[in-house]
Amino acid sequence: MNFEPFITCAVTGSGNTQGLHPDLPITPEQIANAAIEAAKAGAAIAHIHVRDPETGKGCRDVALYREVKERIRDSDTDVIINFTAGMGGDIVFGPGEAPLPLDPAGTDMIGPMERLVHVQELLPEICTLDCGTMNFAEADYVMTNTPGMLRTMAAEVQGLGVRPELEVFDTGHLVFVKEMVRDGLLDDPVMIQLCLGIPYGAPDDPLTTMAMVHQLPPGCVFSGFSISRNQLPFVAMAALAGGNVRVGLEDNLYLAKGQFASNGQLVERAVQILSGMGARILGPAEVRAKLKLQKR
Repeated sequence: MNFEPFITCAVTGSGNTQGLHPDLPITPEQIANAAIEAAKAGAAIAHIHVRDPETGKGCRDVALYREVKERIRDSDTDVIINFTAGMGGDIVFGPGEAPLPLDPAGTDMIGPMERLVHVQELLPEICTLDCGTMNFAEADYVMTNTPGMLRTMAAEVQGLGVRPELEVFDTGHLVFVKEMVRDGLLDDPVMIQLCLGIPYGAPDDPLTTMAMVHQLPPGCVFSGFSISRNQLPFVAMAALAGGNVRVGLEDNLYLAKGQFASNGQLVERAVQILSGMGARILGPAEVRAKLKLQKR
């Protein structure tokens, strides 16, 4: 049991959830306000994607990231900023017997350095690296992160002094994380996010969860989450497994059946669960010290 966990709130994500929630944060102002709301409710870290304000779809516009960061930093609420670096690794094949050409509507495939432009320019405290390639929920979509891409990105992030959060969706991803540790591409403390229950990665049952926990590199700081209706039960699972916690509208839109959630409400519920288990929840300053972050 981790009796001093911290909470990350993933406030909007990049999935096709626009239109599925009446108040999903889409504009930079809404995303920044969601991060501030989550921090006031008890989250130490805000995990941030940006979306096209016109369409609501996930995008990679540096200007949108800049506006979100500036709005958060101009507020009187402290929170650790964590930018995704997962955009730009999407391949959607054509259907059936015609996999090529790729589907241009869903494919967004760019080089590893281009995926880090917003990180290079804005220097968040943390950015995420998705540590493997996998079939991801939809029929012909592949989330693409090759070893070469990831090594290039890890080296660049290390040079920038930004802490990578290594998003691990399956056991093989942990094998690669350990190789990057071995090769000196990751500074201590290594920060890992176990992303469970996502088709077609590792399931979120207790046996699989603990099998992954037992394969973590020594001395790492890890969090864990599941999606949809299992997000809130997994708050307890992650803490019991010795980890930290993630909630938010990126992964789950509901507080209860038929009741839409806000990011603040999901964090508040996580606080209630953890406090009821006897845990003391860490604030941003304590997490910065734990993870050796550079506030910018």
